[in-house]
Amino acid sequence: MERVRRSLIASSGLPAWVQAGPFALVFLFFFIVPLVLIVAVSFWDFNEYELLPAFTPKNYIQIFEGCSNVDDLCTTVRTYLSTLKFCGLVWLVTLILGFAVAYFLAFHIRSSNTQTLLFIVCTIPFWTSNVIRMISWVPLLGRNGLINKGLVGAGLVDKPIEWLLFSDFSVVLALVHLYTLFMIVPIFNSMMRIDRSLLEAARDAGASGWQALWNVVVPLSRTGILIGSIFVITIVMGDFVTIGVMGGQQIASVGKMIQVQTSYLQFPIAAANAVILLAVVLMIIWALTRLVDIRREL
Repeated sequence: MERVRRSLIASSGLPAWVQAGPFALVFLFFFIVPLVLIVAVSFWDFNEYELLPAFTPKNYIQIFEGCSNVDDLCTTVRTYLSTLKFCGLVWLVTLILGFAVAYFLAFHIRSSNTQTLLFIVCTIPFWTSNVIRMISWVPLLGRNGLINKGLVGAGLVDKPIEWLLFSDFSVVLALVHLYTLFMIVPIFNSMMRIDRSLLEAARDAGASGWQALWNVVVPLSRTGILIGSIFVITIVMGDFVTIGVMGGQQIASVGKMIQVQTSYLQFPIAAANAVILLAVVLMIIWALTRLVDIRREL
């Protein structure tokens, strides 16, 4: 493949840096420049009427104000812990569901047409907007929803269950509903690249189905697991719409905090929170990539 790539570059007659130039410009103007502007604005001052482009670290100081007290966590730390809690729960559930679905599609469905059809079924939630998908849970999970009416009518509970909606449970449920596909696709792609003769060799060596799964399929699927994990973690860490709607505007998250600050035109402090959130996400991704070298695996 490397020889083919080099021959194509040589036959085009253009240096590699010229061919990469347009992509580099797009990356520069649509990623690097906005990121630099956010970092710069995070050090600006502001008042009720205007932004003041003067370098000051007071936005970061204000964010972590009161965090020196070990006995009482500050608002920022509690908000980040709440966001990390949702991120961890959603990651775990989507990993289990995504791995199970991908394994079923890769090893139990032989027909490519059937695989395509089932993939289309998995994408059905994406045919509508996120808000509509979240609102669709309200008639099911609400106090007078179908689930509560069914449980009360069957005599399983005496009164409607309150925590089904506008709670941590409903937030995790909605996030899993929205983002499981981001875990399925990369894991399925990794599983389809596994040589089936390895599984046959494991069975011939006396390995049980679970042993073959744990010692063959899981290690060879780790690239897809890592990529799917990065997708889910980065999206959930910045999500504020789902947490706001399904949490009844009562559950804190970093994304929700940034959204509230921008709505009050507090752009510098919102930018500072965005920089901190980016740093936290990058540290999580860095820790994940220490487990698997994506470049070598791909």
